[in-house]
Amino acid sequence: MALGVAELCQQHELTFDDLVSRSGLDDNKVRAILLGRWTPSPAERKRIADVFEVAVDEVVWGHRTPIQHIYGHGPG
Repeated sequence: MALGVAELCQQHELTFDDLVSRSGLDDNKVRAILLGRWTPSPAERKRIADVFEVAVDEVVWGHRTPIQHIYGHGPG
């Protein structure tokens, strides 16, 4: 079963600072990815997946904020 980045950090006992350091990504971008506010580029996905030694497709990527909360009541 694929896990999100936050769940992988918990499973591997990595802190936020560990993930920033090991991925080489900007801390603001890593924070946004962890919170599900940013869908990383293919290169960013690879760097994060490499931290956990998993394939990119073994990680759940993407936004977790429902669209209807951003744009109103959603499609209707």
